[in-house]
Formats: sequence, structure tokens, C-alpha cells
Amino acid sequence: MEFSHTSEPDFHIERKKKMLSLYKEEITSLYGHNSRTFIFALACTFIQISLSIYLANKSFFLILLVSYILGACLNHALYVFIHEATHNLVFKKTLANKIFAIFCDTALIFPGAMAFRKYHHLHHNHMGVYMKDADLCSQGEAKMVGNSSFRKLIWSFFLGVSQALRPLRFKEKKFYTNWIVYNFIYQVLVTSLLAYLFGPFCILYLLLSTLFGLGLHPLGGRWIAEHYLTKETRQETYSYYGPVNKFMFNIGYHTEHHDFMNIPWNNLPKLRKIAPQYYNELEFHSSYLKLLIDFILNKKNTLYSRVTRD
Repeated sequence: MEFSHTSEPDFHIERKKKMLSLYKEEITSLYGHNSRTFIFALACTFIQISLSIYLANKSFFLILLVSYILGACLNHALYVFIHEATHNLVFKKTLANKIFAIFCDTALIFPGAMAFRKYHHLHHNHMGVYMKDADLCSQGEAKMVGNSSFRKLIWSFFLGVSQALRPLRFKEKKFYTNWIVYNFIYQVLVTSLLAYLFGPFCILYLLLSTLFGLGLHPLGGRWIAEHYLTKETRQETYSYYGPVNKFMFNIGYHTEHHDFMNIPWNNLPKLRKIAPQYYNELEFHSSYLKLLIDFILNKKNTLYSRVTRD
């Protein structure tokens, strides 16, 4: 097995040029920032910390249940907000977006906001380039998982851990930056304080919420939906158009996002309405859960089901 290779450039480049040639004024009017995102992030963080304190002395079963049903959704939303801040779509100033992203890590346990910011820009600028795109799994990871449904199930559960380790293969690019260190220190202090005041079960709830939100959960299908070749086409990027977008801040509009990275989440549906002919002709997903189940059970779907380029 091997990745599907292409000599063609990222197809979003040409799409963007064509759309701007037709609808430049309408599309550029969607650019900007959405500072209301901060209010949603504050609410999600407050709810998660409150729930973690409430569940600190409860049974493991209740912690497991709440983290899967509610916690995973809230922590997934916090990752969406980090994604928005990565593209400077929350505040005008880069500094404010960085601080906001680190704050969003509060309930996530893992200090990943600044590392995500660093490598996510590479994903957009070098999509499919093996030694630059951290959204691609490593050759070793893909080979180890293979097409085994059981191994894909385990991989899905630990997807967040897998994504965190991928940048380590980029030997020519130093991982640590000052901001990554600041992010790490903040998260260690916050997590230690919560553990000291309320005990280990408080941290367990938040940890499980993150693992479920990034992996073996209906929302976990999002990570498969965005770029895996699960359909007959060799389309590199897929959008999701379904009810989850309404409370997951339009994260499903992924093709639209790759076409125009400087459009905040609230305006992405408007982009599709402005240039429908560029989106209606593309394949898309309508169910994250169905996709996740099919990815795990269908032998044709593997971690190699991605497009790579030089």
C-alpha cells in the first residue's frame, strides 16, 4: 500500500483565482474577524471546568458517560476556536489570537495550540507534501495500522496523540518556539492547580473529553472527512454539510475554508451561496458517524487514502 501521488498543484489555488475573477467584491467582503468567538470559547471553557469539578467525586461510569456525550462536543468546539485563532480570525492582532488560543487549551489538558498554529499553516501552504504537511500520517503509522478494522478502531481513539507526534518527523524544522514553551508552562500550571484542588478524576474527565472529541466519536469523523479519499473521486478536500455544523461553528465547510482561509466560520456558508457552481459540483459528506464507521470497517479505507505531492 502507498499514498495516492499526484504531480498536480493544490487544486484550491486555481479555484481561488477563478472565484476571485468572478466574485472578488462579494468574496472579499466576507474577510475579517469574529470577536464573538471569544464569548463561545469562554462559555465552553467555563462549562467544562465546572463539570470537571462537579464530577471530581463521582463514579468513573458517570465521568465516562458525560465526557462522551457532552465533554467531547465542548472540547471539540474549543479545537475549532483554536483553528480560528490560528488563522487570526478572532481578533485583529496576532498577539491577541495567540493568547486566546492558549486560553482555549485550558480544558483540553494537552498544550497543543501553539504547535497546531505552527504546523497548520504548513498544511495549508504545502498540502500533501510529506515532509511539510503534518496532517498526513507517517509511513510507519500508515503501515502499522494497515487495513485492519481493529487497528483502525484503536487508531481512531488515539488520533489526538497520533497528530501530536507527527511533527517530530520534520527533522529540518525545530519543534520548540518561545510560544510553544509558554503554552506548555501555562497548561502545566492550570492542570496542576486543578489536580491539586479537585483531584485526579477532575483531570480524567477533561482528558477523556479531549480523546473522544478528537477520536472515536461521531465528531471524530471530521478528521477523516476533510482529506481522506473515502469516495471514488480523487478530490483532495471534502466538506461536510449536515446538522452538526449548526453547533460546531461550521467546521464542516472545509473546502470553503481551504479556498479562502481569511473568512471566519460565520461567513463560510455565505461563500458557498456566492459561488454555488464551484461547490455543488464537488462531492461532500452528510454524516460524520456513517463515515467513521465505514472508514473503520471498509478494508479499502486506510491511512494511505490520502493524496501526496512533491
